[in-house]
Amino acid sequence: MKLAFITGIGLLFIMAVAASCQSDEQIEFKRYYSSGSVLYLAHCQNCHGEKGEGLQALIPPLTDSVFLKQNRSSLACYLKNGLKGKLSIAGREFEGEMPAAADLSPIEVAKVLTYITNSFGNKQGLINLQQVQADLKECK
Repeated sequence: MKLAFITGIGLLFIMAVAASCQSDEQIEFKRYYSSGSVLYLAHCQNCHGEKGEGLQALIPPLTDSVFLKQNRSSLACYLKNGLKGKLSIAGREFEGEMPAAADLSPIEVAKVLTYITNSFGNKQGLINLQQVQADLKECK
């Protein structure tokens, strides 16, 4: 009985040590991602859907990794300032207007973009505050 107890305590200790051995980058990514999921729920999910599927021909999906990767430096501008006009995503045409999320701070934009670009089948890594601030300076 004592041996089983000591073995159990030892395994818990090893698991705790292993879990605490995450890099700073992994911890920062998880922080951005989890906060981004809350922001997505509050600001984006109503139109783009729970799974980023969009709404038929009206609202584009967020599931096209190619589009997100090719437009990575413009995503902050799209989110912060809105988007109007034609888009071609996953071979489908969308035309309409996405309202600006002007009330989001640059750190919130970074968090929601980290969530979007790493959800719905996307795996593009962290979009941090410094990247968003640089991208927002280039908005047209």
